[in-house]
Amino acid sequence: VSLTRPDGRLDPAAVGWARHPLVDTSGIGRGRWGRNKRWEYWNITTPTHIMALTVSSIDYAAVHEVWVFDRATQKTWSRTSMTVPARGVEFAPSFERGPTVARARGLEIGIDPSSDGSGTRLRARIADASFDVVADLPEGHERLCVVVPWSEDRFQYTVKDVARPAHGTLTIEGATYDVPAGASWAVLDHGRGRWPYGVRWNWGAGSGVSYGRVIGIQVGGGWTEGTGMTENAITIDGRLHKIHAELEWRYDIGEWQQPWHVGGGGLDASFTPFYDKSKHVSIGVISSSTDQCFGHWSGTFRTADGQDIPFDDVLGWAEEAHIRW
Repeated sequence: VSLTRPDGRLDPAAVGWARHPLVDTSGIGRGRWGRNKRWEYWNITTPTHIMALTVSSIDYAAVHEVWVFDRATQKTWSRTSMTVPARGVEFAPSFERGPTVARARGLEIGIDPSSDGSGTRLRARIADASFDVVADLPEGHERLCVVVPWSEDRFQYTVKDVARPAHGTLTIEGATYDVPAGASWAVLDHGRGRWPYGVRWNWGAGSGVSYGRVIGIQVGGGWTEGTGMTENAITIDGRLHKIHAELEWRYDIGEWQQPWHVGGGGLDASFTPFYDKSKHVSIGVISSSTDQCFGHWSGTFRTADGQDIPFDDVLGWAEEAHIRW
């Protein structure tokens, strides 16, 4: 189904959720310049490091980031680039229908889905760090795909894909580190839509093996309220269990690294942070304030058939963001 009608407005037939990507977003931008948002965010967690890349275009600017974090020392290597007007960026017309590339001063990113559907290659380079990682797509693996409607002119298609097995290499200041298969995980946030100027959201994700099962955590809030849609789900061994309820988030904005709690819809989860990636930007009409805390998820999830699935020490993050764009 197409996300948009020929006039660029939301196609009502696209509203809803699915376990696999079914939405064609190639019509984004048609006749509605200025509020369109396109992005790809990938995060890779390993036993020793955390890596992330962002490729985005918000019509009037291209904003990209590469970030690498050493879990032992908490040292970071990063580069953020904003280009006005948006240039040096190429997106696939629709999800996994081609490469995504970003080039800016001091930064290169390439995202390449495989032709056979087996995974996606993620490459990023900045001055002192680079990585080359493949996020495998196991057979039968499900992802959360949701079209969120604010109105005919404001809407978002998001694909949240957690617990993707990853492997590859990371190079920092000339030293190469393994991204070991079986202990490394990739998470995707794919977005295409047309946003209001100001918005607030929570987002949390986690991936790992707990009690012998592959657990993927995907929770959100704030931005979906009142739309009839949520972006909440738990994946267990690749099978997605949708949470239709809005979740309750509890945390202390004065003490970001104190435990958080997220609950509702069968989920009872605590999150214990060990690092706050705090970023505050104000440039003209664009401003953002984000605290992305990395840590571990623990708790239980009750499935629709009444099974209580426990999980413990699942590595991931929880964040609060306020954006004007």
